Amino acid sequence: MNAPELPLGELSRRKFIKSSVAASAVAASGLSAIAKQARNDQPETLVVQLYKSFNAEQRKKLCFAWEHELRSKIDNNWHITRERIGKFLTKDQQDLVKQIFMGLHSEEYAQTVHDQVVHDSGKKGFGDSSVAIFGKPGTGKFEFVLTGRHCTRRCDGDSLEGAAFGGPIFYGHAAADFDEDPDHKGNAYWFQAVQANEVFKPLDGKQRKIALKPKGRPERGSKTIKLTGKKTGLDGIRMADLSKDQQGLVRATPGDLLAPSARRIGAR
Repeated sequence: MNAPELPLGELSRRKFIKSSVAASAVAASGLSAIAKQARNDQPETLVVQLYKSFNAEQRKKLCFAWEHELRSKIDNNWHITRERIGKFLTKDQQDLVKQIFMGLHSEEYAQTVHDQVVHDSGKKGFGDSSVAIFGKPGTGKFEFVLTGRHCTRRCDGDSLEGAAFGGPIFYGHAAADFDEDPDHKGNAYWFQAVQANEVFKPLDGKQRKIALKPKGRPERGSKTIKLTGKKTGLDGIRMADLSKDQQGLVRATPGDLLAPSARRIGAR
């Protein structure tokens, strides 16, 4: 599920804080103490610290040029590198990765989202995630990417102009089973679908016929989210064809879609 980019005026009920980049030198020997002190730092700052803590082998396997094709890849269940953080990174480095991940999410949902990744990753938990860094953090364009089952997250320090979240993200939750019951008990993101259903309820028969697609798009990795470039003949019903009350429900929905990642949206 990918959150759409919207003007900040339409998201007034959420607080969005623009993250800043601050380079900070860190010696590997002192990483533990600095990691503990840096828990409230912006995630981009922690990416700089993580990058500088890597040894030669880690940089060789986890760091890539900014232009590398992997940076724009996305899927519902994949690993951007072969190495899992639980085995390839030190405990202190793993702690930094977790702090980066938590910092990418709003305080309200950070723990819930983290627990979802742990749950969907199975016995290996969060340690089954993989990471990659593109470019050189703190010196221009760079991006940190964390992937796993139902998870693609990005931390880019606003390096990718015009794109929220540093590019496409992915999230989901198999709370109980592949096919969940109608109430989706325990699903971390079900509240978003409930709000989307509120948009559908007041639509009349004609509006529902236009708005409802009989079948969703199949998952095809990066092709799933590829933009068509079309400006006419688009699927769905136009906002202009909705009543003001219906438009209000539509505008409320992105607020819930963006709530878990609200900290990552800022003025551009």
